[in-house]
Amino acid sequence: MSIPPPADPQQPEDPFRAPQSQPQGPSCSPAPPPPGAAYPPPGGPGPGPYGAPAPYQPWAQGYTPFNRRPAVNGVAIAALVLGVMCFLPAVGLVLGVIALVQIRRRGERGRPMAITGAVLSALGLALWVVSLSTGVASDAWAGFKEGFRDGSVTALQQGDCFDVPGGGKNFDDYVDYVDEVPCSRRHDAEVFAVVPLDQSAYPGRSGVWEIGDDKCSELSAAYAMDPWAVPENVEVSYLWPTSDSWEYGDHEITCVFTSGSEADALTGSLRADATTLDADQMLFLATMAKVDDVLAEEPEDLAEDDLKVNQEWARDMQGRMAAEAEVLRARTWPSAVQGSVDALIEDMGDAAAEWGKAAGARGVDSFYEHYDTAYGYVDGDTTVEVRKALGLATTPPYGGGFGGGSGGGDSGDSEDRLDV
Repeated sequence: MSIPPPADPQQPEDPFRAPQSQPQGPSCSPAPPPPGAAYPPPGGPGPGPYGAPAPYQPWAQGYTPFNRRPAVNGVAIAALVLGVMCFLPAVGLVLGVIALVQIRRRGERGRPMAITGAVLSALGLALWVVSLSTGVASDAWAGFKEGFRDGSVTALQQGDCFDVPGGGKNFDDYVDYVDEVPCSRRHDAEVFAVVPLDQSAYPGRSGVWEIGDDKCSELSAAYAMDPWAVPENVEVSYLWPTSDSWEYGDHEITCVFTSGSEADALTGSLRADATTLDADQMLFLATMAKVDDVLAEEPEDLAEDDLKVNQEWARDMQGRMAAEAEVLRARTWPSAVQGSVDALIEDMGDAAAEWGKAAGARGVDSFYEHYDTAYGYVDGDTTVEVRKALGLATTPPYGGGFGGGSGGGDSGDSEDRLDV
């Protein structure tokens, strides 16, 4: 029989052992714990010193890999976003396929998102193919641009009439938005030409103004072919791009007719071209316009200052007057018009003869004598009769013919009536 060793003062007393004062026989199992003592958990740690169980350590949530969920595949998220937005459908479809491959290989989550994104992208791609083949996409894009440009000066086209918000008509200031109105009602301006600017970079404000001055003045006569039908208060102006609007695609100059008075407004269209005139009217106006072009080239120096230059111009007038008279003679006119045209042709022949005599004059006095006589035929009574027969305006904007003038002083009037 063995005697247990005495208790070690450095070791805690084992609560599961029987007191020494009541020794028991040898046993193969430890004594049951006293009431209130905790049993070691099943499968817990092994016994401590002298058969006592070791302190129980619970499992910690953060330390086991079996409690962490797999990550969501980022490519699947991108595929879903592109599929829902229908943006770059081909890219969304490719990303969906890539996401499915990565999810299977890495064990990641996001398979439903990848499938949904791929399906939506495939549908979007199919719709794009159908719309492009049927022209629906181009029509929709055109409608979008029209809606975006509505009210902007970049939406104005030849023949449009508009008001400037606020009632201002000072086109020296930049105008970006306008209110389109029917030309039949009162309006601030009418578009007669749109000039595209081909420069790759903004030409600067002075460069834009230079182009506008040249092009708009040149194109005004092509839109309003009958200068007699243009009121005296009408002026040529234009809307121009700034450096800021240039960056947003505003690369054109819009030429307009506007009233020269802030208190006045335009009423009715000034358009007189192939869209509003018949063939006889067009031919007559084109013939008279060529005569007016040479009239507008009259030298600034008077004959007493430079007789030779004025005589050269008179020679040009003789040739132009004779040539245009032949154009009128070669055409077969309606019976209601033919008689007045014949009278005008005769006057033009007489005027050409006087211009020729002015070109060959031996002195300034003789030059002015024939000059005044020749100018008396310009836009005279026979011209008015032809206009009446053709249904054109019959009141000259400058008040009548040039007969009785005193040399080159009347040339300014001819230039004013052309500056519409």
